[in-house]
Amino acid sequence: MKYILAFDQGTTSSRAIVFDDVGKPVVSHALEFRQIFPTAGWVEHDAGQIWTSQLAAARMALGLLARGHGQAALDKVCAVGITNQRETTVLWDRVTGEPIANAIVWQDRRTATRCEELARAGKAKLIQQKTGLVLDAYFSATKLAWLLDNVPTARARAERGELCFGTVDSWLIYKLTAGKVHATDVSNASRTMLFNIHTLAWDKDLLALFNIPASVLPTVVPSSGVMGEVDGQLFADVGLKHVLPIAGVAGDQQAATFGQNCFAPGTAKNTYGTGCFMLMNTGTTAVASKNKLLTTIGWQAKLDKASRPAYCLEGSVFMGGATVQWLRDGLQIIAKASDVEALAASVPDTGDCYLVPAFTGLGAPHWDGFARGTLVGMTRGTTKAHIARAALEAICLQSADVFVAMQADSGIALTELRVDGGATANNLLMQLQADVLGVPVIRPVVTETTALGAAYLAGLAVGLWANSEELSAQWAVDKRFEPQWPEVERKRKWERWAEAVEHSRAWATQ
Repeated sequence: MKYILAFDQGTTSSRAIVFDDVGKPVVSHALEFRQIFPTAGWVEHDAGQIWTSQLAAARMALGLLARGHGQAALDKVCAVGITNQRETTVLWDRVTGEPIANAIVWQDRRTATRCEELARAGKAKLIQQKTGLVLDAYFSATKLAWLLDNVPTARARAERGELCFGTVDSWLIYKLTAGKVHATDVSNASRTMLFNIHTLAWDKDLLALFNIPASVLPTVVPSSGVMGEVDGQLFADVGLKHVLPIAGVAGDQQAATFGQNCFAPGTAKNTYGTGCFMLMNTGTTAVASKNKLLTTIGWQAKLDKASRPAYCLEGSVFMGGATVQWLRDGLQIIAKASDVEALAASVPDTGDCYLVPAFTGLGAPHWDGFARGTLVGMTRGTTKAHIARAALEAICLQSADVFVAMQADSGIALTELRVDGGATANNLLMQLQADVLGVPVIRPVVTETTALGAAYLAGLAVGLWANSEELSAQWAVDKRFEPQWPEVERKRKWERWAEAVEHSRAWATQ
C-alpha cells in the first residue's frame, strides 16, 4: 500500500487527508481558522494562520497514519498534492516569507467599484477574451492592485522585486519549500484575471491595465508534475524520514472536477462547500460563454499520453454552505450545521418564503456585486423551519440558475449531476437539488473529491496511477437521488425564485 498526502486548504478550514493507492481516504484532520470582517463587504484571512493550520493538520494526519497503520506506513507516503480556496490574494516578503497584510479573500467586495470603473471604460470584453473571466471583484487582479496601492511602501517594494504575490497554493508551496519555490499551476493562474488562458502565460496587457509589476508573479507550472520538495524539517518529528515531492496542485473546484472523474467533455459536477461551484469539462476547447459563465482551465495533466490543458465552463454561487453557517451563527436558529436538515424537513414546504443569500453579491449568471441578502414572502405563520427550508432551496435554486446557463452555452443537455463537498451529507438538500433541476443527482462514495483530485494529480506525476482508466475504475456511487417534483411545480418554483432574486438586485447602491 502506498499513500498520497493531500492538503485541502479551504475558506474556513485547513484539512489534510491521506489517501491510499485505491483512492480511499485513510486518515484526516481539519482545523478551522479565523474569519476577519473589517467592514461591510470586506473579508480577510491571516495568511500566517492559513499556513500554521494547514501544517498542523498535515502533521496530525501523518501522526494518525503512523498510529493506525504503523510507523512503516509513513515510508509509503510518496507525494503531496495541494488544492486550495481560489482567488484569495496573498502578498508577502520574498526574504522573510512573512505576509505584509492580511490576505484578501475571494468573497471580498472592496474592489467592486474599481471593476465598475473598468467596465465603464470598456475593458470587460478584453478581459473576457484573454482570461475567460467576467470582470468582477471576485478575482485576484483588483485585490492585488488594492494591496499594492493601500499597504504602505508595498508598490515600491514590489517594483524592487522584494515582494511575492500568490494565491493560496503559491503561499503554501513557498512555505513548504522554505522559500525555494514560488510557483502556481495553470488552474489557479487562470483565476487571477492576469493570465491568458490561450497562450498559457501572464498577459502583458493585463499587467499594464491593473498596474501589476511582473516581478511579484509566480512561475506557472502544469497541475501534475513535481514542482518542488517539502522542507524535511517540517515533518521530521512525526517520523517522516524521506523527502516528499510536491507533485500535484489545482484550485479546489478544478481538483474536485478531476476527483469526480469528469475527464470527458460534457461531464459536470457541483461542489457544495462555503460556496457552490459547477464545472463542466469542454475538452481542449475554451468555450466562450454568452451567459456570464466563466471559461477556465480545469487542469494540465498527462492523461492518456496527452498533457494539453483541459478547459471547463464554470458557474459560481458565493453562498452555499455559508448560508447554513449564517443560520447557525447569524440567526442562531440551529446549534450546528447538521441540524438544518431535520429542522427544514419538519415542514413540507417553505410556505412561499424565499431566501436570496446575496450577502456578498450574486455570482453567475447574474454577477451583481451590489445585490444583498433578501428574505421575502414571510407571514405571521413563517417559522424558523420555513426559513431553514428556504435556505436549502436557495442553495439548489442558485445552482440551477448556473445549470441552465451552462446548458445554453455548451449546447449539451446534461443528464446527471455529480456532487461532492461536505453539504452532500444532507439528503434533503440533495433531493431538493434533484427536484429543482429535474435530473438525477449522484453522490459518490468518496465525497472529499476536492482533496482526492489533488491526490490523483500528485499520484499521476509520481507513477502511482498511470492513466484516466485507472482513476475511473475507483469512482463508485453512494446514492442516486431521482427528481420527484412534477414539471408544473418545478416551473412555478423557478418563476417565484426569479422574482425574489430581482428584489435583491442593486440593493447596496440604494
